[in-house]
Order: sequence, then structure tokens, then C-alpha cells
Amino acid sequence: MSRPLVTFDLFSALIDSRTGASRILAGISAQRRWGIAGERVYDEWDRRNKASQRDEREWIPFAEHCRHSLMATYADLELAGPAVVDAAMLLGSVGGWPLWPGVATGLAEIRARHRTGILSNVDDDVFARTKVTAIVADDAVLTSERLRAYKPAPEIYRRARERAGGELVHVATSARDVRGALEAGIDVIHLRRPGHELDPAGPVPDRTAADLDEVARLLG
Repeated sequence: MSRPLVTFDLFSALIDSRTGASRILAGISAQRRWGIAGERVYDEWDRRNKASQRDEREWIPFAEHCRHSLMATYADLELAGPAVVDAAMLLGSVGGWPLWPGVATGLAEIRARHRTGILSNVDDDVFARTKVTAIVADDAVLTSERLRAYKPAPEIYRRARERAGGELVHVATSARDVRGALEAGIDVIHLRRPGHELDPAGPVPDRTAADLDEVARLLG
């Protein structure tokens, strides 16, 4: 029997995307004298980005979701500036977005004992710029671009399980990812991170971990 593939979400379980992106947006805000915190712009952009991924019926590149969502954010917050240019700058900066503490060593140790991959709403070229690309083998990277679906739609989890050979364990942090995977019948380990809470109306995972060391113990 083949070993299960253990996948991790990218931008909440492994990378502190809010901190990384907010720094870039704070720099833009200061340069243009918007008088608004980078975290506020990020939260508005992230909310719209997730809604776009959820509601768009046809697959479009992750970069397009990001661009359209930033344009809408600028319009609603009445922020002057080239949102299209800034969206490209934001995605171009992902190589500097920090990993959560313990990810570099913890993920490498898990990979030494388990088939380990990524399941993420992202384009391949964006993933390739992150710090995670040096830790995970490319053939275990399951992006929305490769699967032609976005979380939390059940299709992305089912297609990921097919690519995994039928056995998949997904390590997820965000509420939509945990709920989407569980409702698609995927085995989930909930990895707790600051700023993320489970959906109170959704199913509850059987296993929860505080860090990657605990994930490793739960995987056995």
C-alpha cells in the first residue's frame, strides 16, 4: 500500500502572508501618504481575493484574482495609485514573506519520513518564488493552476487526492481550507496559527496541532 501524501496549505499554514504582504502595502501607503495601515489594506484585499476565488465559476490565474481584488480594494478605500502595478509588485515580493517559526526545519523533518507536498490556491510561478520551494519536491506541489480549481470548492481536494494516488492528509490553517477539505471527505490536521479561527458553523477536525513538531507526532 502506498503511503499517504501529506499536503500543507501555503499562505496560512507555512507562510505568514499577512505580515509579509502588509509590510509591502505599508511601504506603498507611506510613499503615497495614504494614512492607512498596511494591515488594513491587506485584510480588505485578502477578503476580496478569497471571495473571488470562491465565486468565480471558471478557472482564472491566481494573479488575476489578486489584481482584480486589489483594484476593488483601492476603489472602496479611495486609495490613489496603479493597483495593477502594485498587485504585480505584491506577488513579486512573496520571496520575502516570512515562514512561521519552525517551518524550515519542521517541514524538512516531516518530508524525511512522509510523502510531503503543497496544496495551495496559487499559480506555479508565484509558488516558485516562495521560501517553501526549496523544501518540497516539485512533483508533490499541487497548485490551483495545476488542478484547475480553487479552495474551498470540493473539486480541488478531490483532484488532489487523485494525484496523490487515493490517500491524502491535508494540514490546513484557514477556516475555509479546513471546512472545505473536511466537507470533501479529506483527512485533515488543523494547524493553529495566530489570526485564524475555525468556522463555527463547519465540521470540526479530529486532530489539531500547535506546530509542525506536533503535526509530525500526529502523523506518527
